[in-house]
Amino acid sequence: MSELFYNAVPNATRVAPPLPVPRIYPTQKPAKVYLFGTCVVDLFFPEAGMDAIHLLEREGIEVDYPQGQSCCGQPAYTSGYTEQARAVARSQLALFAEDYPVVVPSGSCAGMLREHYEDLFKDEPETLKRVHALAERTFELTEFLLFVCKVQFKDHGAPVKVALHTSCSARREMNTHLHGREMLAQLSNVERIDHSHESECCGFGGTFSVRMPDISGAMVADKTRSLIETGAHQVLTADCGCLMNINGSLEKQKQSLRGQHLASFLWQRTGGEQ
Repeated sequence: MSELFYNAVPNATRVAPPLPVPRIYPTQKPAKVYLFGTCVVDLFFPEAGMDAIHLLEREGIEVDYPQGQSCCGQPAYTSGYTEQARAVARSQLALFAEDYPVVVPSGSCAGMLREHYEDLFKDEPETLKRVHALAERTFELTEFLLFVCKVQFKDHGAPVKVALHTSCSARREMNTHLHGREMLAQLSNVERIDHSHESECCGFGGTFSVRMPDISGAMVADKTRSLIETGAHQVLTADCGCLMNINGSLEKQKQSLRGQHLASFLWQRTGGEQ
């Protein structure tokens, strides 16, 4: 049965489809990239966006942040509001017109650009060409650092135990659980602890948490209980929707454990300013 799961711990319970065919990555770092910051980073975790920029600039890459960007359209899309999602997606397409890689500090939003814009524009052949081109040059942040920049980080921090949470959609569509694990493995003083609900959804799901608050609350209770039981000092995730939900639940429970975006953790551990 183990092959049915997301390379997670044995008692994980969410069945996954087969992992996609591995991507072919550029052989050289680009001189310039776009950053698609995401609406949640912009509104609630701007430090994560800034730290993503710092990580990219340290690699000698110029970062272009189009000021008109907003949401990727995922909340509307997953709620069945296809026309509204298409309008949002169309406005984003226009902002990333140059042939630069698009780096996203969120696996679920990167997955929306790579996997679901095609469905939104399947009846518009000319737009679909732009969508396919965008998909090919869209990367989740840790994926880009690992496989395009080929970073080799040196850990400057004290010993710490961390638990990694990855968005369920990001696991399916972008393999962010594998990228996060590989990135953390470079840090000599960081011990990553598996938790029993690693592959489980945190219960956020965008509008799901608003429409189904009782179910969402039960899901995040399971998630946070699993995280607390690890004895980890810190929770890390590359998705700020999940981070907001998990931290909110931990705060409500008056727990000292808190989560941080992986970009901020990496920046701080590798010599960036606190």
